[in-house]
Formats: sequence, structure tokens, C-alpha cells
Amino acid sequence: MADWLAALDRRAALRAKAGLTRTLRPRAAGDPMIDLAGNDYLGLATHPEVVAAAGRALAGYGLGATGSRLVRGSTDVHHALEDELADWLGVERALVFSSGYLANLAAVRGLVQPRTLLVSDAHNHASLIDGCRISGAETVVTAHVDVDAVAAALAAAPGRPAVVVTESVFSVDGDLAPLAALHAVARRHGALLLVDDAHALGVTGPAGAGAVAAAGLAGAPDVVVTATLSKALGGAGGLVAGPAEFVRHLVETGRTFIFDTAPPPAVAAGVRAAVALARTADDLRAELADRARHAVRRLGAAGLTVSAPDGAVVSVTAPGPEAATAWAADCRDRGVAVGCFRPPSTPDHRSRLRLTLSTGVTRADFEHALEAIVECAPQSRTEVLP
Repeated sequence: MADWLAALDRRAALRAKAGLTRTLRPRAAGDPMIDLAGNDYLGLATHPEVVAAAGRALAGYGLGATGSRLVRGSTDVHHALEDELADWLGVERALVFSSGYLANLAAVRGLVQPRTLLVSDAHNHASLIDGCRISGAETVVTAHVDVDAVAAALAAAPGRPAVVVTESVFSVDGDLAPLAALHAVARRHGALLLVDDAHALGVTGPAGAGAVAAAGLAGAPDVVVTATLSKALGGAGGLVAGPAEFVRHLVETGRTFIFDTAPPPAVAAGVRAAVALARTADDLRAELADRARHAVRRLGAAGLTVSAPDGAVVSVTAPGPEAATAWAADCRDRGVAVGCFRPPSTPDHRSRLRLTLSTGVTRADFEHALEAIVECAPQSRTEVLP
């Protein structure tokens, strides 16, 4: 009976040998670490207005929603948040989920009908990949941000319903998908476009409405948008936004909506306050953009290979998984938290540090963090590909 546990131990040993061990590190309240690993882009997670709104809802509704949205979990706070999100994104309706992961699973599955072809970018987030797998639909994975490859995949399936699936700002390197070109190709072939706007919402676009809005696609009848409420909005949960008919379809058929407990009302209230702040935070978005440019210049000048971000994600190449782990640990010892991405979490088998910038970090701390990253960098700057 213990054989299965021994097998797990052997697999863990193999991961450790390859530098792929993952460890949970509890964070205390008031943790002094300079955070370039979290996703609180606008520093709203601890904003007084956000915390106060959550506190009022906590006192009024209690800790949890007590049920799924279709049972007793829908409150006026959830509906007010959805109305606010729909108005911000310029769509007919928005639907809130308890996580962005579940929102993506629901969106992909909800767009699939018999014979549907899914055309998915090679760098898509795991939640989109899993959504494609769970849907049971045929999926063609195309080269990263390759519009011609998407067009070829659609042209090879004439007459079939199809969905082009992409992130906007990609979570690995922070680069931006060519959304307008992808939409034009999709429309030419009668396909839909599904965009995960998680790393762009609040960071880019008019009033921070995201990359879909920036591309002029807000409210398009053949575009569905997903995002999380846990990044620039500093809360928790996810959303699907688009035509009213599609949102109704998810309410009535979406398994990750129907069978999941609703997000706590206090979180929904805090996120709604964060949305109001994010819509008027052009100064914070300008600061994020300036920091991204500065990080690329400073790290590049030190001989590091750095992505050119279109949002607030900066990717720094590491020589390999063990070097990336050691680099992140050395930064942590200097009081700087950075993301450490290694296979299989990376789509191209490259290891990297991922820096997610936040205006909640002071400029002085940000500069100190960049210096620590440079000083802790491995000797070899060249990635060894398999």
C-alpha cells in the first residue's frame, strides 16, 4: 500500500535533482520584503478605501457568501461589482467567479459547440490550456504571437466554428499580443476571439480598461474577455465579460460558476472600491510604465537578457532552473522577493526571474531591488536550451 508514496518520493527526488523543487513560504502581515513577485500592480490591496469597503461588507454580510451564486451566494455587492466591471470594460455584461482560473475554464468551455476548433497561443496561461483540454475540442497550438499561423489554422478548417484563444499581456514575458490583427483574422474566418486580459486590466488602456479596450475591441460582439480581480485590483476572483447572451449561457451552464461557492461579499466590495480607484489612476499607470522602462535599461546595462514589456511584467533570463532558484534565493536573502519561473511553468523551457512591478513599492525600494538583482546574478548569462 505504501508503493504509491514511495513513487511520489522518487518523483520528488528527480524534481530536486533538476532544480524544480517548489516550496511554500508563509508571509506574515507587515512583511518587510520588497515585493517584485506579487501582482498588486497599483498597490490597491492595502489602500485605505479598499480595506474600509471590505470591512463594511464584512461587518454586514459576515465572512463568506455561504453558498454558490445560484443558491444564496449572490448579494447586491456582487451584482454592483459586475455592473461596475461591465461599464469599465465597455461590454454588455460581466460575471464574477471565485478565481481567474475558474473564469477561464468556464469561458473556453462555454464557447465550445460541436466541431469547434480552438486555436491557442503557445505561451497561453495554464488556465487557458486546461480550459482547452477540459472542453474536449480539437486544439491547434500556434507559435507565439504568430498571426499568420493563426490564419493558417483557421483556413485549414473552413466551415467549422472556431475560437482564437490568447492572453493580452502574456504572464511569462509581459509582451503584448497583436489583438487587432488577431481579431481581424478571426472575423475574416467567422471565428470568435477570447482574450485573457488579466495582466493588462488596470495597467493599460483608456482609464485602465485593459488591452482589449486599448485595441478598440471593447464591446465587439465576437470578443469575450476574461481577467482576474487579484492583480491590479488587489483582491481575489475572476471575471468573464462580453455579450449578454454569453454571460446568460454561463450562468445557466457554466460548471465552475454553478457548482462553486461565490466570492466573499467583503472581497467583492473591496474590489469594487479598487475599480473606482483604478479608473482614475493614470498617474500610477504612468509610473508603472516608467519603472518598466527603467528596469529594462538598468538590467540590460548589467549584461542581463531582459524582455521589453508592454505592461508591468519584466522577464530576466537565467542560465537554467538551478541558477534561477539560487538567484531568487540570493535576492530573498537581501530582502527582495522576485518570481522564479522554471520548466514546466515556462512554455519555452527557459528559466527566468519574473519581476512584477508595483507602485505600492517605494521608488527607493524599487531601485534597491534592481541593484540586488544585478549583484546576485549568476556568472553565466546564457540560457542552455534542451
